[in-house]
Amino acid sequence: MVKLKRYFSALDIILWVSSVITIITSFFVFDRGNYLTLSASLIGVTSLIFCAKGNPFGQFLMIIFSLLYGIISFNFSYYGEMITYLGMTMPMAVFALISWLKNPYNGNRAEVKVNIISKKETIFMLLCSVVVTVIFYYILDYFNTAYIVPSTISVTTSFIAVYLTFRRNPYFALAYASNDIVLIILWTLASIYEIRYVSVVVCFIAFLVNDIYGYISWEKMKKRQKIKL
Repeated sequence: MVKLKRYFSALDIILWVSSVITIITSFFVFDRGNYLTLSASLIGVTSLIFCAKGNPFGQFLMIIFSLLYGIISFNFSYYGEMITYLGMTMPMAVFALISWLKNPYNGNRAEVKVNIISKKETIFMLLCSVVVTVIFYYILDYFNTAYIVPSTISVTTSFIAVYLTFRRNPYFALAYASNDIVLIILWTLASIYEIRYVSVVVCFIAFLVNDIYGYISWEKMKKRQKIKL
C-alpha cells in the first residue's frame, strides 16, 4: 500500500477514486442488476490510471475490459462494438502489452519508453484505418448493427487508438478520448430504450476524463524522457 501511494500522485488517486465513486453511484441509481457492466467499468477505469503512468499492467487490464465490454455490447446488438473490441482492441492490447514490456524506460518495467512516429508512418496508419473502416462497415451492415454510422466511426477511432498504443505514442490517449465521445453518443441512444445503460454512459464520461488526463501525463513523460521530435 505504501509503495502504491508513492507510485501514484495525489491527483492520480483523486481522479481514480472520483471515477470509481461516480461509476458505482450511477450503477446503483440506474442499473442495480448487471454486475458485469459494473465490473467492466471499474476494471476499465483502473486500466486507464495505470496506462496514464505508462505501466504495462494497464494493458493487461484492458484485455480483460475488452472481453467484458464485448459481451455487454452483444447483449444490446451493438455488434460493431463487440467485433471491434473482441476482434481488434483485445488482440491489439495483447500486442501492446508485449511491446510495452519489451520497451521499458531505463530498465524500469513500470514505465514504458515513449515513442514518436514519423509522418510516413502516420500516413500509413491513416490509410490502414480507412481500409479497416470500409471492411468493418460492410461487416456491420451484414449483421444489421444498430446505429451503423456511429458504430463505424467507433471502429475508426478504435483502430487509430490501438495502433498508437502499440507504437507507444502519446496521441493514443487522445484517440481513445475521441472514441469515448462516440461511445457516449451510442450508449445515450441505447439508454433511451433501457434506462440502465445510463450507467454505461457515465462510465465512458469517466473514461473521457481519464484519457485526457492520460494524454497530459504522457506528454510530461515525453519531456522527462527527453524525446526529440
